[in-house]
Amino acid sequence: MQALNADVLLAIPLLPLAAAVITGLGGRFIGRAAAHTLACLAVAASCGLSLLVLKQIYWDGAAAFDDGVYTWLISDGMRMQVGFLIDRLTALMMAVVTFVSLCVHVYTIGYMQDDPGYTRFFSYISLFTFAMLMLVMANNFMQLFFGWEAVGVVSYLLIGFWYTRPTATFAALKAFIVNRVGDFGFVLGIAGIAWLTNSLDYRAAFAAAPQLVQVLLPLTSATSVNALTLICICLFIGAMGKSAQVPLHVWLPDSMEGPTPISALIHAATMVTAGIFMVARMSPLFEYSEGALSFVLVIGATTAFFMGLLGVVNNDIKRVIAYSTLSQLGYMTVALGVSAYGAAIFHLMTHAFFKALLFLAAGSVIIGMHHEQDMRKMGGLAKYMPITAVTCWIGALALIGTPFFSGFYSKDAIIEAVAESHRFGSGYAYWCVLCGVFVTALYTFRMLFLTFHGEERFRHAAPAHADAAHGEHAPPHESPPVVTLPLIALAIPSVVIGALTVAAVLFGNYFGSSLLVLPGNDVLGKLGAEFAGPLRMGLQGLVSAPFLLALAGAVTAWMCFLWRPALATATAERARWLYRLLTQKYYFDWFNENVLAALTRLVGVGLWKGGDQELIDGIMVNGTAHAVEDFGGLVRRVQSGYLYSYAFWMMIGLALLLGWFLVHLHT
Repeated sequence: MQALNADVLLAIPLLPLAAAVITGLGGRFIGRAAAHTLACLAVAASCGLSLLVLKQIYWDGAAAFDDGVYTWLISDGMRMQVGFLIDRLTALMMAVVTFVSLCVHVYTIGYMQDDPGYTRFFSYISLFTFAMLMLVMANNFMQLFFGWEAVGVVSYLLIGFWYTRPTATFAALKAFIVNRVGDFGFVLGIAGIAWLTNSLDYRAAFAAAPQLVQVLLPLTSATSVNALTLICICLFIGAMGKSAQVPLHVWLPDSMEGPTPISALIHAATMVTAGIFMVARMSPLFEYSEGALSFVLVIGATTAFFMGLLGVVNNDIKRVIAYSTLSQLGYMTVALGVSAYGAAIFHLMTHAFFKALLFLAAGSVIIGMHHEQDMRKMGGLAKYMPITAVTCWIGALALIGTPFFSGFYSKDAIIEAVAESHRFGSGYAYWCVLCGVFVTALYTFRMLFLTFHGEERFRHAAPAHADAAHGEHAPPHESPPVVTLPLIALAIPSVVIGALTVAAVLFGNYFGSSLLVLPGNDVLGKLGAEFAGPLRMGLQGLVSAPFLLALAGAVTAWMCFLWRPALATATAERARWLYRLLTQKYYFDWFNENVLAALTRLVGVGLWKGGDQELIDGIMVNGTAHAVEDFGGLVRRVQSGYLYSYAFWMMIGLALLLGWFLVHLHT
């Protein structure tokens, strides 16, 4: 049996890191062409090696690699190290991350060609690839946390890449702060594991899970909480931040202020899926906590349905896709909540391809429309941008779960798995994910119709050499091959990857021991007993409730946004309260900015003025100084240096002493 080579594994994350350092520190010396060539070659090499590892571990039967490569320190018997756990779950994630990252790197050459921060951008995205690989390859919680925080830091840099724009800096700060809230819970979960197991290794934590179920942590003298449930909920709070689940979702739509390649890399295929991957990796812990899994299930279902509704009223093409990402992450979280970890990772994989395709297609539209993002100013672009239109249609059909497209196999499996589950919250979750299919088709086809079909609402001009002084712009145009080739590369798996892999990944025990599902929770096993192949599954999907709902959503979008646009306006007028609720994003931002932020500022001002100025400076520091000064002044008056003054005080003292003596003599 062929063994995985540790040097090869180490090269996979280090190649993008080396490219990031060279292009970041030496970009001005090596030039643009050398910078993007180096970055693309490094990620391409990582992608090739990742695919080689996937081949070795799945087709060649190589044993999983679980070992340390560098020990940082040992404290009280607790080993903190850099180590890799390369099994089938990790190998799949490595292949997805590096392939999508490679497509984004190539796409960036065309999209960012006129940007003054060109080499800096390549440095950032290469560094992000390194951070994400370190996260998914970790075999211990210390390295997991390092990768977790590293992708957060680089995402802050990328979202705020255009730092001269106030909206971009605000979005970057918002993403950073919201993720800090989630990371606080994540750190508490890791601390709980370290405290109870005296180890940061996955193996020790997973082995201790059956015993942790018996540990109760007292909250009050009369109540206690299960230690494992508390740990799992804390870990999932971290996932809520990274994977943008309600109520920690508010940062992701605003993060569209960054360049479009970032939307595809961070917010479709990698960073936002880190939380999904983490919960799946921690399945040996979550499986022993029904309470934590129900919590995951309800949060995911709420996100899947209610965040999808926001895409129906948004007019920014990138933000519509961002709300779609929120909704699809909710589907993955629902799958985790019903113990269908394999379905969650399978949807993560298919979603990475078609959602990255949609984001990059949106970027191509933005290029063709001279950086216009409002869909109300588009329309009829299909004849100007045929490659972009066709690939965007492919991504959209995969997104809504059209039978035989990749998204169908993963999304329908999640819906059916929820239907099979009897866990608390599964009934609510089933209706959320089922109704979410209609909503997904509605906002997806609304985007297609407003962008590529119908009336041409953009300003016509003519040719590219038109007189800019009169406000004229060149007409829309197809993007260059360096942009369209990554679209085609992503469109192919968006069509075929689901059918080719559903039998092995979803129902063929691909993950093996990488995921733990207790026998009573194995909903995918029940579905697998009825699986008759991808062709039969696709044919059955043509008459299934999800496809009929998706068809209804597409027809509704056609009626309201293509056939009779006045219908949409009339509906918004009649349901004004609902329309306002959606346009205000359920008032999450208002509450955060006017209540939470205001309270935080109030507490800060109180601590500053009351604590710092009045208590510390006023009483403890300055007050002490004033007291010493006053006492010194009093003593200075007594020690005057005049003989008559000393005689006077001696007489006073003698009189007091005599009085005290006479009083005590009589008593």
